[in-house]
Amino acid sequence: MLKQPIGRLRVIGFLEGISYLILLFIAMPLKYLAGYPMAVTITGGLHGLLFVLFIAAVIHVAFVHRWSMKQIFGALVASVIPFGTFVLDNRLKRHPSHAA
Repeated sequence: MLKQPIGRLRVIGFLEGISYLILLFIAMPLKYLAGYPMAVTITGGLHGLLFVLFIAAVIHVAFVHRWSMKQIFGALVASVIPFGTFVLDNRLKRHPSHAA
């Protein structure tokens, strides 16, 4: 899976999506409701790194598979919507170049 650009994008997207959900639904409530700001500091840093890797993976896939601007935009929008990367992953599973 990690040998193909689509496979790498799927893995990074999954990790980025999980980190985003942890940031939104665990770390932020810990910061604002429990007074534990370190949760956002740690989770936010990890999520930021995964977000940058996701953007790089999208760019790589876009060049290799000659994605349209619409496809690139859709992938980037998916990264900022909660659960969006999981929807993107479902679509990427059906991509012709992602033969198992």
